[in-house]
Amino acid sequence: MIDLIGPDHELYDVLRVPAQWSFRDVRPTAIARCSSVDDVVEALAYARNSGLHVVPRGGGHCFAGRSSTDGLVLDLGGLNSVDVGSDGLATIGAGARLAAVYQGLHSHGLTIPAGCGPTVGIAGLTLGGGLGLLGRRYGLTCDRLVAATVVLADGRVIICDEKHDPDLFWALRGAGGGQFGIVTALVFDPVPSPAATRFAVSWPASEAAEVIAAWQEWAPDAVDDLTASLAVTPAEVRVFGAALRPPAETADLLADLPGGDLDLRDGLSWPELKDSLVGPEGDPTAISKSEFFQRALPADVVTGLLAQGCELNFTPLGGAYNRVPADATAFVHRGERFVLEHLGTDREQVRRSWTIAHPHASGRVYPNFPDPDLTDWVEAYHGPNHARLAAIRQHYDPERVFHFPQSL
Repeated sequence: MIDLIGPDHELYDVLRVPAQWSFRDVRPTAIARCSSVDDVVEALAYARNSGLHVVPRGGGHCFAGRSSTDGLVLDLGGLNSVDVGSDGLATIGAGARLAAVYQGLHSHGLTIPAGCGPTVGIAGLTLGGGLGLLGRRYGLTCDRLVAATVVLADGRVIICDEKHDPDLFWALRGAGGGQFGIVTALVFDPVPSPAATRFAVSWPASEAAEVIAAWQEWAPDAVDDLTASLAVTPAEVRVFGAALRPPAETADLLADLPGGDLDLRDGLSWPELKDSLVGPEGDPTAISKSEFFQRALPADVVTGLLAQGCELNFTPLGGAYNRVPADATAFVHRGERFVLEHLGTDREQVRRSWTIAHPHASGRVYPNFPDPDLTDWVEAYHGPNHARLAAIRQHYDPERVFHFPQSL
């Protein structure tokens, strides 16, 4: 029997609130705590029989609140195992969070390219692509995916890969989660857990324009062994990340940046390095908008952005991300140079900042950073891959059991 948590249960207000604070007031009819594939099958049957909208929740970090509903939330937190087989492949439960994933794989000398947020769910990250510190070397998180177990809307359980239900497997690699079925387990081809140098370079806010100009020309074209993100706040400017090189070589790779306050650390395990880059918890009421860019922002646009006062977060692409054809997986964004995220607590301020940069963007948006304001979200998320994705969606979920605003 599934463990159903209703509004009268003492855990209801603990379990219903997602990581994204914007959706803290959504009150599900019930929460189904799932710890097995059979639990998911039973919960879906319950939702069908009760006429309830159903959504899966791994980490609950969706910017658009897609893991919240007034219907039935499938809490996949109990599906959190991390196992490495004799074939070297890693099978990870859909409810596992990144901190546990890194620790579990590191005990086998392995890891996968993925993000830094310790409580981010592996399933949502993978299904929307998955950017991270090893991405420029090894590609997206979904590029290392070799199979997935999926519970379909009618209760059937299938395992898809390149040979079995290959269209579904293609779609699961980058279209975004919660659209084709409930993924309960993911199988990855992991990579060696690396020795790396963590770095951070900081400058006063007055040098932001110069640093942004240098970063845009350098970071997306850097060697694959280096991932350098850029954060600009009203207080300071920071370039930070990791290099799969010793400290002296890492310092040489950073020489194209203006001189700043450099901090290098080596001797960290990969999980420790990831943990060291997790900053203090941000404002839970923060609002985010972002886009991909294929060319550098002009100086006058940068000046306009800095005048708005939002936090600006630049993430580089290039490298292995862009050496995969755009139609090889559902993730179509293979020719981008960087992502720019505008972050703040004033919605209109964030929109103004986004509007200043928007004319210079590619028009594409990272599926894991969904934006409810988008008017042409089909092109933004999926580009020319949309037609194939829509056909796959119709085949596997013809009654649109899994739906949300901007779903296929």
